[in-house]
Amino acid sequence: MDSIEIGLWVTAGLLVMVVIGMRVAFAAALAGMVGLILIFWSKKNFAMDQFDWALTVAAKQAGTVPHSKVASHTLSLIPTFILIGYLAYYAGLTKALFEAAKRWLAWLPGGLAVSTVFATAGFAAVSGASVATAAVFARIAIPEMLKIGYNKQFAAGVVAAGGTLASLIPPSAILVIYAIIVEQDVGKLLLAGFVPGAFSAVVYGTLIVGIALIFKNVGPPVTGFTWRERFAALPPALPILAVVIIIIFFVYNPFGEKAWGTPTEGGAIGAFIVFCMALWRGMRWPQLKMALLETAKLTVMIFTIIWGVLIYVRFLGFADLPGAFSDWITSLHYSPMTILICILLGYAVLGMFMDAIGMLLLTLPVVYPAVMALNGGEYVTAAESAFGMNGTMCAIWFGILVVKMAEFCLITPPIGLNCFVVAGVRDDLSVQDVFKGVTPFFVADALTIAGLIAFPQIVLWLPSLAS
Repeated sequence: MDSIEIGLWVTAGLLVMVVIGMRVAFAAALAGMVGLILIFWSKKNFAMDQFDWALTVAAKQAGTVPHSKVASHTLSLIPTFILIGYLAYYAGLTKALFEAAKRWLAWLPGGLAVSTVFATAGFAAVSGASVATAAVFARIAIPEMLKIGYNKQFAAGVVAAGGTLASLIPPSAILVIYAIIVEQDVGKLLLAGFVPGAFSAVVYGTLIVGIALIFKNVGPPVTGFTWRERFAALPPALPILAVVIIIIFFVYNPFGEKAWGTPTEGGAIGAFIVFCMALWRGMRWPQLKMALLETAKLTVMIFTIIWGVLIYVRFLGFADLPGAFSDWITSLHYSPMTILICILLGYAVLGMFMDAIGMLLLTLPVVYPAVMALNGGEYVTAAESAFGMNGTMCAIWFGILVVKMAEFCLITPPIGLNCFVVAGVRDDLSVQDVFKGVTPFFVADALTIAGLIAFPQIVLWLPSLAS
Protein backbone atom coordinates (compact mmCIF):
# COMPACT_ATOMS: atom_id res chain seq x y z
CA MET A 1 0.00 0.00 0.00
CA ASP A 2 1.60 3.27 -1.15
CA SER A 3 1.25 6.72 0.46
CA ILE A 4 -1.63 7.83 -1.80
CA GLU A 5 -3.65 4.73 -0.92
CA ILE A 6 -2.95 5.31 2.78
CA GLY A 7 -4.10 8.91 2.34
CA LEU A 8 -7.36 7.88 0.69
CA TRP A 9 -8.18 5.16 3.24
CA VAL A 10 -7.41 7.40 6.23
CA THR A 11 -9.44 10.27 4.74
CA ALA A 12 -12.37 7.90 4.18
CA GLY A 13 -12.08 6.81 7.82
CA LEU A 14 -12.07 10.44 8.93
CA LEU A 15 -15.27 11.15 6.99
CA VAL A 16 -16.95 8.11 8.54
CA MET A 17 -16.00 9.27 12.05
CA VAL A 18 -17.39 12.75 11.36
CA VAL A 19 -20.65 11.41 9.87
CA ILE A 20 -21.33 9.14 12.86
CA GLY A 21 -20.96 12.13 15.18
CA MET A 22 -17.39 12.22 16.44
CA ARG A 23 -16.08 15.74 17.07
CA VAL A 24 -14.07 17.08 14.14
CA ALA A 25 -11.07 17.98 16.32
CA PHE A 26 -10.71 14.49 17.76
CA ALA A 27 -11.58 12.68 14.54
CA ALA A 28 -8.99 14.68 12.60
CA ALA A 29 -6.29 14.22 15.26
CA LEU A 30 -6.94 10.47 15.44
CA ALA A 31 -6.97 10.10 11.64
CA GLY A 32 -3.80 12.17 11.33
CA MET A 33 -2.00 10.16 13.99
CA VAL A 34 -3.03 6.81 12.49
CA GLY A 35 -2.08 8.07 9.05
CA LEU A 36 1.37 9.20 10.19
CA ILE A 37 2.00 5.83 11.83
CA LEU A 38 1.01 4.01 8.62
CA ILE A 39 3.14 6.30 6.45
CA PHE A 40 6.29 5.75 8.50
CA TRP A 41 5.55 2.07 9.06
CA SER A 42 5.16 1.58 5.29
CA LYS A 43 8.74 2.79 4.85
CA LYS A 44 9.79 -0.32 6.81
CA ASN A 45 7.45 -2.58 4.78
CA PHE A 46 5.09 -2.92 7.77
CA ALA A 47 7.57 -5.08 9.66
CA MET A 48 6.15 -5.85 13.11
CA ASP A 49 9.42 -5.09 14.89
CA GLN A 50 9.39 -1.59 13.35
CA PHE A 51 5.94 -0.56 14.63
CA ASP A 52 7.36 1.03 17.80
CA TRP A 53 9.74 3.09 15.69
CA ALA A 54 6.88 4.27 13.43
CA LEU A 55 4.74 5.14 16.47
CA THR A 56 7.58 7.15 18.05
CA VAL A 57 8.31 9.14 14.89
CA ALA A 58 4.59 9.79 14.27
CA ALA A 59 4.08 10.98 17.86
CA LYS A 60 7.02 13.39 17.53
CA GLN A 61 5.60 14.77 14.28
CA ALA A 62 2.10 15.18 15.72
CA GLY A 63 3.42 16.60 18.99
CA THR A 64 5.09 19.57 17.32
CA VAL A 65 1.82 20.89 15.87
CA PRO A 66 0.08 22.47 18.92
CA HIS A 67 3.10 24.45 20.12
CA SER A 68 4.22 25.59 16.67
CA LYS A 69 0.78 26.95 15.84
CA VAL A 70 -0.02 28.50 19.21
CA ALA A 71 3.36 30.24 19.09
CA SER A 72 2.22 31.99 15.89
CA HIS A 73 1.09 35.56 16.62
CA THR A 74 -1.50 35.27 13.83
CA LEU A 75 -3.74 33.10 16.00
CA SER A 76 -3.86 35.79 18.69
CA LEU A 77 -6.30 37.64 16.42
CA ILE A 78 -9.02 35.11 17.15
CA PRO A 79 -9.55 35.64 20.90
CA THR A 80 -9.36 39.44 20.54
CA PHE A 81 -11.99 39.46 17.79
CA ILE A 82 -14.28 37.17 19.79
CA LEU A 83 -13.78 39.27 22.93
CA ILE A 84 -14.81 42.42 21.03
CA GLY A 85 -18.13 40.79 20.17
CA TYR A 86 -18.97 39.63 23.68
CA LEU A 87 -17.92 42.94 25.27
CA ALA A 88 -20.05 44.81 22.71
CA TYR A 89 -23.03 42.70 23.70
CA TYR A 90 -22.58 43.31 27.42
CA ALA A 91 -21.96 47.00 26.74
CA GLY A 92 -25.40 47.24 25.17
CA LEU A 93 -23.99 48.24 21.78
CA THR A 94 -26.11 45.61 20.04
CA LYS A 95 -29.32 47.18 21.31
CA ALA A 96 -28.05 50.61 20.24
CA LEU A 97 -27.27 49.29 16.75
CA PHE A 98 -30.67 47.68 16.39
CA GLU A 99 -32.46 50.79 17.63
CA ALA A 100 -30.58 53.01 15.16
CA ALA A 101 -31.26 50.64 12.26
CA LYS A 102 -34.93 50.39 13.25
CA ARG A 103 -35.46 54.15 13.32
CA TRP A 104 -33.83 54.64 9.93
CA LEU A 105 -35.08 51.59 8.00
CA ALA A 106 -38.28 50.30 9.65
CA TRP A 107 -40.50 52.37 7.29
CA LEU A 108 -39.64 50.01 4.42
CA PRO A 109 -41.83 46.97 3.62
CA GLY A 110 -40.39 44.35 5.97
CA GLY A 111 -38.42 47.24 7.47
CA LEU A 112 -37.87 45.71 10.89
CA ALA A 113 -36.39 42.62 9.28
CA VAL A 114 -34.20 44.81 7.05
CA SER A 115 -33.13 46.70 10.18
CA THR A 116 -32.20 43.39 11.78
CA VAL A 117 -30.01 42.41 8.82
CA PHE A 118 -28.12 45.71 8.82
CA ALA A 119 -27.81 45.68 12.61
CA THR A 120 -26.33 42.17 12.46
CA ALA A 121 -23.95 43.42 9.75
CA GLY A 122 -22.90 46.26 12.04
CA PHE A 123 -22.43 43.91 14.96
CA ALA A 124 -20.48 41.57 12.68
CA ALA A 125 -18.00 44.42 12.22
CA VAL A 126 -16.99 44.02 15.87
CA SER A 127 -17.64 40.30 16.31
CA GLY A 128 -15.95 37.37 14.65
CA ALA A 129 -18.55 34.79 15.69
CA SER A 130 -21.72 34.04 13.70
CA VAL A 131 -23.22 31.94 16.47
CA ALA A 132 -22.84 34.76 19.00
CA THR A 133 -24.44 37.22 16.56
CA ALA A 134 -27.43 34.94 15.99
CA ALA A 135 -27.89 34.34 19.73
CA VAL A 136 -27.74 38.05 20.56
CA PHE A 137 -30.27 39.17 17.95
CA ALA A 138 -32.60 36.28 18.68
CA ARG A 139 -33.05 37.93 22.08
CA ILE A 140 -33.27 41.51 20.76
CA ALA A 141 -34.89 41.50 17.32
CA ILE A 142 -37.35 38.58 17.29
CA PRO A 143 -39.54 39.96 20.15
CA GLU A 144 -39.71 43.32 18.34
CA MET A 145 -40.80 41.69 15.09
CA LEU A 146 -43.37 39.43 16.77
CA LYS A 147 -44.80 42.40 18.65
CA ILE A 148 -45.92 44.11 15.41
CA GLY A 149 -47.24 40.97 13.78
CA TYR A 150 -44.36 39.40 11.84
CA ASN A 151 -44.62 35.76 10.88
CA LYS A 152 -42.55 33.99 13.55
CA GLN A 153 -40.85 31.63 11.12
CA PHE A 154 -39.82 34.53 8.90
CA ALA A 155 -38.55 36.53 11.90
CA ALA A 156 -36.45 33.58 13.07
CA GLY A 157 -35.08 33.03 9.58
CA VAL A 158 -34.01 36.67 9.28
CA VAL A 159 -31.99 36.45 12.50
CA ALA A 160 -30.39 33.10 11.64
CA ALA A 161 -29.42 34.29 8.15
CA GLY A 162 -28.29 37.72 9.34
CA GLY A 163 -26.01 36.11 11.89
CA THR A 164 -24.02 34.45 9.11
CA LEU A 165 -22.67 37.86 8.03
CA ALA A 166 -20.19 37.70 10.92
CA SER A 167 -18.30 35.00 9.01
CA LEU A 168 -17.49 37.39 6.18
CA ILE A 169 -17.41 40.92 7.59
CA PRO A 170 -14.13 41.57 9.46
CA PRO A 171 -13.08 40.90 12.09
CA SER A 172 -13.82 37.30 11.03
CA ALA A 173 -12.37 34.30 12.82
CA ILE A 174 -12.99 32.07 9.80
CA LEU A 175 -11.06 34.41 7.48
CA VAL A 176 -8.14 34.33 9.92
CA ILE A 177 -8.24 30.52 9.98
CA TYR A 178 -8.32 30.43 6.17
CA ALA A 179 -5.29 32.73 6.03
CA ILE A 180 -3.37 30.48 8.45
CA ILE A 181 -4.15 27.29 6.54
CA VAL A 182 -3.27 28.62 3.08
CA GLU A 183 -0.45 30.89 4.35
CA GLN A 184 -1.83 34.13 2.91
CA ASP A 185 -1.77 37.70 4.21
CA VAL A 186 -4.35 38.09 7.01
CA GLY A 187 -4.68 41.83 6.49
CA LYS A 188 -5.59 41.58 2.81
CA LEU A 189 -8.11 38.83 3.49
CA LEU A 190 -9.78 40.90 6.20
CA LEU A 191 -9.97 43.87 3.84
CA ALA A 192 -11.44 41.64 1.14
CA GLY A 193 -14.38 40.72 3.39
CA PHE A 194 -15.80 44.24 3.81
CA VAL A 195 -17.38 44.84 0.39
CA PRO A 196 -18.71 41.26 -0.12
CA GLY A 197 -20.15 41.39 3.41
CA ALA A 198 -21.95 44.66 2.65
CA PHE A 199 -23.06 43.19 -0.71
CA SER A 200 -24.53 40.16 1.10
CA ALA A 201 -26.43 42.42 3.51
CA VAL A 202 -27.87 44.43 0.60
CA VAL A 203 -28.97 41.24 -1.18
CA TYR A 204 -30.64 40.02 2.04
CA GLY A 205 -32.36 43.38 2.51
CA THR A 206 -33.60 43.47 -1.08
CA LEU A 207 -34.98 39.93 -0.74
CA ILE A 208 -36.84 40.87 2.44
CA VAL A 209 -38.41 43.95 0.83
CA GLY A 210 -39.50 41.83 -2.14
CA ILE A 211 -41.08 39.19 0.10
CA ALA A 212 -42.87 41.84 2.17
CA LEU A 213 -44.27 43.46 -1.00
CA ILE A 214 -45.59 40.14 -2.32
CA PHE A 215 -46.88 38.75 0.99
CA LYS A 216 -48.45 41.70 2.78
CA ASN A 217 -48.89 39.92 6.12
CA VAL A 218 -45.25 38.80 6.46
CA GLY A 219 -43.56 42.02 7.59
CA PRO A 220 -45.59 45.22 8.07
CA PRO A 221 -43.62 48.50 8.00
CA VAL A 222 -43.13 50.63 11.12
CA THR A 223 -43.64 54.37 10.82
CA GLY A 224 -43.78 57.34 13.18
CA PHE A 225 -40.10 58.03 13.89
CA THR A 226 -39.18 61.69 13.57
CA TRP A 227 -35.89 62.91 12.08
CA ARG A 228 -34.87 64.08 15.54
CA GLU A 229 -35.39 60.55 16.93
CA ARG A 230 -33.40 59.07 14.06
CA PHE A 231 -30.38 61.30 14.57
CA ALA A 232 -30.59 60.83 18.34
CA ALA A 233 -30.14 57.06 17.82
CA LEU A 234 -26.80 57.44 16.01
CA PRO A 235 -24.38 58.51 18.81
CA PRO A 236 -24.87 55.34 20.94
CA ALA A 237 -23.90 53.25 17.90
CA LEU A 238 -20.75 55.25 17.06
CA PRO A 239 -18.33 53.01 19.05
CA ILE A 240 -18.97 50.30 16.45
CA LEU A 241 -17.84 52.69 13.71
CA ALA A 242 -14.76 53.62 15.77
CA VAL A 243 -13.70 49.98 16.08
CA VAL A 244 -14.19 49.40 12.34
CA ILE A 245 -12.06 52.44 11.48
CA ILE A 246 -9.30 51.30 13.84
CA ILE A 247 -9.19 47.82 12.32
CA ILE A 248 -9.07 49.28 8.79
CA PHE A 249 -6.21 51.62 9.70
CA PHE A 250 -4.26 48.82 11.37
CA VAL A 251 -4.70 46.64 8.28
CA TYR A 252 -4.50 49.27 5.57
CA ASN A 253 -4.12 53.05 5.86
CA PRO A 254 -6.49 54.53 3.24
CA PHE A 255 -4.54 57.81 3.24
CA GLY A 256 -1.68 56.05 1.50
CA GLU A 257 0.76 56.14 4.38
CA LYS A 258 2.16 53.23 6.34
CA ALA A 259 -0.44 51.19 8.26
CA TRP A 260 -0.61 51.91 11.97
CA GLY A 261 0.28 48.38 12.99
CA THR A 262 -0.63 44.73 12.57
CA PRO A 263 -4.17 43.28 12.51
CA THR A 264 -3.40 41.69 15.90
CA GLU A 265 -2.64 45.09 17.41
CA GLY A 266 -5.78 46.52 15.81
CA GLY A 267 -7.89 43.75 17.35
CA ALA A 268 -6.35 44.31 20.79
CA ILE A 269 -6.94 48.07 20.68
CA GLY A 270 -10.48 47.51 19.38
CA ALA A 271 -11.17 45.19 22.32
CA PHE A 272 -9.78 47.81 24.73
CA ILE A 273 -12.02 50.53 23.28
CA VAL A 274 -15.13 48.37 23.54
CA PHE A 275 -14.08 47.37 27.09
CA CYS A 276 -13.87 51.05 28.10
CA MET A 277 -17.23 51.72 26.48
CA ALA A 278 -18.73 48.74 28.31
CA LEU A 279 -17.48 50.07 31.65
CA TRP A 280 -18.85 53.52 30.83
CA ARG A 281 -22.25 52.00 29.99
CA GLY A 282 -22.42 50.20 33.32
CA MET A 283 -20.85 46.78 32.83
CA ARG A 284 -19.69 45.30 36.14
CA TRP A 285 -17.71 42.23 37.21
CA PRO A 286 -20.47 39.61 36.64
CA GLN A 287 -20.95 40.76 33.02
CA LEU A 288 -17.19 41.03 32.42
CA LYS A 289 -16.71 37.55 33.87
CA MET A 290 -19.33 36.13 31.51
CA ALA A 291 -17.77 37.89 28.50
CA LEU A 292 -14.33 36.49 29.38
CA LEU A 293 -15.67 32.99 30.01
CA GLU A 294 -17.64 32.91 26.73
CA THR A 295 -14.58 34.20 24.86
CA ALA A 296 -12.38 31.54 26.46
CA LYS A 297 -14.86 28.74 25.66
CA LEU A 298 -15.19 29.68 22.00
CA THR A 299 -11.44 30.30 21.62
CA VAL A 300 -10.55 26.93 23.14
CA MET A 301 -13.06 25.21 20.86
CA ILE A 302 -11.57 26.86 17.75
CA PHE A 303 -7.97 26.23 18.84
CA THR A 304 -8.74 22.57 19.58
CA ILE A 305 -10.21 22.11 16.11
CA ILE A 306 -7.16 23.80 14.58
CA TRP A 307 -4.74 21.56 16.50
CA GLY A 308 -6.58 18.37 15.59
CA VAL A 309 -6.96 19.24 11.93
CA LEU A 310 -3.34 20.38 11.58
CA ILE A 311 -2.17 16.94 12.74
CA TYR A 312 -4.25 15.55 9.88
CA VAL A 313 -2.75 18.19 7.55
CA ARG A 314 0.75 17.12 8.59
CA PHE A 315 -0.19 13.57 7.56
CA LEU A 316 -1.58 14.80 4.22
CA GLY A 317 1.78 16.41 3.48
CA PHE A 318 3.61 13.12 3.99
CA ALA A 319 0.99 11.25 1.93
CA ASP A 320 1.18 13.86 -0.89
CA LEU A 321 -2.59 13.69 -1.28
CA PRO A 322 -2.96 17.43 -2.08
CA GLY A 323 -0.51 17.09 -4.97
CA ALA A 324 -2.27 14.03 -6.33
CA PHE A 325 -5.66 15.75 -6.09
CA SER A 326 -4.31 18.85 -7.87
CA ASP A 327 -2.93 16.71 -10.70
CA TRP A 328 -6.27 14.94 -11.04
CA ILE A 329 -8.28 18.20 -11.04
CA THR A 330 -6.09 19.84 -13.68
CA SER A 331 -6.31 16.73 -15.89
CA LEU A 332 -10.11 16.96 -16.16
CA HIS A 333 -11.43 18.02 -19.57
CA TYR A 334 -13.68 20.78 -18.25
CA SER A 335 -13.21 24.53 -18.02
CA PRO A 336 -11.60 25.82 -14.78
CA MET A 337 -14.76 27.81 -13.98
CA THR A 338 -16.94 24.71 -14.29
CA ILE A 339 -14.64 22.79 -11.95
CA LEU A 340 -14.63 25.70 -9.46
CA ILE A 341 -18.43 25.79 -9.41
CA CYS A 342 -18.51 22.02 -8.82
CA ILE A 343 -16.10 22.46 -5.90
CA LEU A 344 -18.36 25.12 -4.38
CA LEU A 345 -21.40 22.87 -4.84
CA GLY A 346 -19.43 20.16 -3.05
CA TYR A 347 -18.98 22.56 -0.13
CA ALA A 348 -22.75 23.14 -0.08
CA VAL A 349 -23.36 19.40 0.27
CA LEU A 350 -20.56 18.85 2.80
CA GLY A 351 -21.83 21.75 4.89
CA MET A 352 -25.07 19.89 5.51
CA PHE A 353 -23.14 17.45 7.70
CA MET A 354 -20.24 19.46 9.18
CA ASP A 355 -19.70 22.74 11.00
CA ALA A 356 -18.15 25.57 8.98
CA ILE A 357 -14.73 25.77 10.66
CA GLY A 358 -14.18 22.01 10.66
CA MET A 359 -15.28 21.75 7.02
CA LEU A 360 -12.82 24.40 5.85
CA LEU A 361 -9.94 23.07 7.93
CA LEU A 362 -10.42 19.54 6.62
CA THR A 363 -10.84 20.42 2.95
CA LEU A 364 -8.59 23.40 2.30
CA PRO A 365 -5.26 21.52 2.48
CA VAL A 366 -6.43 19.45 -0.50
CA VAL A 367 -8.80 21.78 -2.35
CA TYR A 368 -6.77 25.01 -2.17
CA PRO A 369 -3.72 23.70 -4.08
CA ALA A 370 -6.07 22.30 -6.73
CA VAL A 371 -7.80 25.66 -7.23
CA MET A 372 -4.46 27.45 -7.43
CA ALA A 373 -3.30 24.89 -10.00
CA LEU A 374 -6.48 25.51 -12.03
CA ASN A 375 -5.64 29.22 -12.13
CA GLY A 376 -2.07 28.50 -13.25
CA GLY A 377 -0.15 28.22 -9.99
CA GLU A 378 0.87 30.34 -7.01
CA TYR A 379 3.03 32.72 -9.06
CA VAL A 380 0.96 33.05 -12.23
CA THR A 381 0.36 36.54 -13.63
CA ALA A 382 -3.14 37.86 -14.32
CA ALA A 383 -2.55 37.74 -18.09
CA GLU A 384 -1.61 34.05 -18.02
CA SER A 385 -4.19 32.90 -15.46
CA ALA A 386 -7.45 31.02 -16.01
CA PHE A 387 -9.55 33.26 -13.76
CA GLY A 388 -8.01 36.57 -14.85
CA MET A 389 -6.10 37.28 -11.64
CA ASN A 390 -2.64 36.58 -10.26
CA GLY A 391 -1.94 33.90 -7.68
CA THR A 392 -2.29 36.16 -4.62
CA MET A 393 -5.57 37.66 -5.77
CA CYS A 394 -6.91 34.20 -6.68
CA ALA A 395 -6.14 32.99 -3.15
CA ILE A 396 -8.05 35.95 -1.69
CA TRP A 397 -10.99 35.56 -4.11
CA PHE A 398 -11.29 31.84 -3.45
CA GLY A 399 -11.06 32.49 0.30
CA ILE A 400 -14.05 34.81 0.22
CA LEU A 401 -16.01 32.31 -1.89
CA VAL A 402 -15.41 29.40 0.49
CA VAL A 403 -16.13 31.55 3.56
CA LYS A 404 -19.40 32.59 1.90
CA MET A 405 -20.11 28.89 1.38
CA ALA A 406 -19.34 28.39 5.08
CA GLU A 407 -21.95 31.08 5.84
CA PHE A 408 -24.42 29.17 3.67
CA CYS A 409 -23.71 25.99 5.65
CA LEU A 410 -24.62 27.75 8.91
CA ILE A 411 -28.30 27.75 7.88
CA THR A 412 -28.63 24.53 5.84
CA PRO A 413 -30.32 21.49 7.41
CA PRO A 414 -29.70 19.23 9.19
CA ILE A 415 -26.62 20.75 10.92
CA GLY A 416 -27.27 24.51 10.37
CA LEU A 417 -25.81 25.75 13.64
CA ASN A 418 -27.34 29.23 13.57
CA CYS A 419 -30.81 27.70 13.28
CA PHE A 420 -30.25 25.55 16.37
CA VAL A 421 -28.92 28.57 18.28
CA VAL A 422 -31.97 30.71 17.45
CA ALA A 423 -34.33 27.88 18.39
CA GLY A 424 -32.41 27.31 21.62
CA VAL A 425 -32.70 30.96 22.64
CA ARG A 426 -36.42 31.18 21.87
CA ASP A 427 -38.72 28.72 23.65
CA ASP A 428 -41.59 29.57 21.29
CA LEU A 429 -39.67 28.41 18.21
CA SER A 430 -38.80 24.92 17.03
CA VAL A 431 -35.79 24.10 14.89
CA GLN A 432 -38.20 23.25 12.07
CA ASP A 433 -39.68 26.78 12.32
CA VAL A 434 -36.25 28.33 11.89
CA PHE A 435 -35.28 26.09 8.97
CA LYS A 436 -38.53 27.02 7.21
CA GLY A 437 -37.83 30.69 7.86
CA VAL A 438 -34.33 30.64 6.34
CA THR A 439 -35.42 28.91 3.11
CA PRO A 440 -35.75 32.17 1.08
CA PHE A 441 -32.22 33.13 2.09
CA PHE A 442 -30.82 30.13 0.22
CA VAL A 443 -31.80 32.01 -2.95
CA ALA A 444 -30.15 35.20 -1.67
CA ASP A 445 -26.91 33.35 -0.88
CA ALA A 446 -26.92 31.67 -4.30
CA LEU A 447 -27.32 35.09 -5.97
CA THR A 448 -24.55 36.56 -3.81
CA ILE A 449 -22.12 33.76 -4.67
CA ALA A 450 -23.00 34.08 -8.36
CA GLY A 451 -22.30 37.82 -8.14
CA LEU A 452 -18.93 37.28 -6.47
CA ILE A 453 -17.95 34.76 -9.16
CA ALA A 454 -19.16 36.92 -12.06
CA PHE A 455 -17.67 40.15 -10.69
CA PRO A 456 -14.44 39.32 -8.80
CA GLN A 457 -13.69 43.01 -8.29
CA ILE A 458 -16.37 43.08 -5.58
CA VAL A 459 -13.88 41.00 -3.61
CA LEU A 460 -10.57 42.27 -4.96
CA TRP A 461 -11.04 46.04 -5.05
CA LEU A 462 -10.04 46.83 -1.45
CA PRO A 463 -7.12 44.36 -1.16
CA SER A 464 -5.78 45.58 -4.53
CA LEU A 465 -5.48 49.07 -3.02
CA ALA A 466 -3.27 47.65 -0.28
CA SER A 467 -0.94 45.89 -2.73
